[in-house]
Amino acid sequence: MTAQMVDRLQQAFWDTALMVGVSAGIAVALGIPLAVFLVTSGPGGFFPAPRLNRLVGMVVNGFRAVPFIVLLVALIPFTRLVAGTTIGVWAAIVPLAVSATPFFARIAEVSLREVDPGLVEAAQSIGCRRWDIVRHVLLPEALPGIIGGFTITVVSMIGASAMAGAVGAGGLGDVAIRYGYQRFDTTVMLVVIAILILLVSVVQFSGDYAVRRLKAR
Repeated sequence: MTAQMVDRLQQAFWDTALMVGVSAGIAVALGIPLAVFLVTSGPGGFFPAPRLNRLVGMVVNGFRAVPFIVLLVALIPFTRLVAGTTIGVWAAIVPLAVSATPFFARIAEVSLREVDPGLVEAAQSIGCRRWDIVRHVLLPEALPGIIGGFTITVVSMIGASAMAGAVGAGGLGDVAIRYGYQRFDTTVMLVVIAILILLVSVVQFSGDYAVRRLKAR
């Protein structure tokens, strides 16, 4: 493997890390409030709004049902509006974030629903306000599950970012397609696969470690 190819792989790795990192940050910033809304606005929630809850739930399910490669193409006008382009790293962040946010929101919602109702009732009995219960009971108690779900989300985003490389998004997927598959260079393909496996393993190990530490407290 040439030095030029090594440089390309290094740049592709950082491009992938940028795509996944920024998209993951957006998914957390939007997904957690969305999950809180879905939990608290549903039947028996603190702020019941059944019609709006059903509407938002349908939108979330709709985005989750669309395969990423289809969503990537369908969002081209929106991506151009937001990023000013439809190719490159920043253009890929838009569909990645749109795809990851509802996925993560549903996982976070499950974690929030699994919080012991007795803790919520205890907080209510001592006069805690509803938002205080959300901030100081629901979210802290659900945090291990939320982090576990975030880990799963990031792993899926790494795969999606590689897929986005097939349509000019850059990153490891782009290198694998252009310099591995199209040029019949098996070595490049294997190196990219090894890097992706290593990246996923590091993310999964870090997430699992964080969950274990939180549960041990």
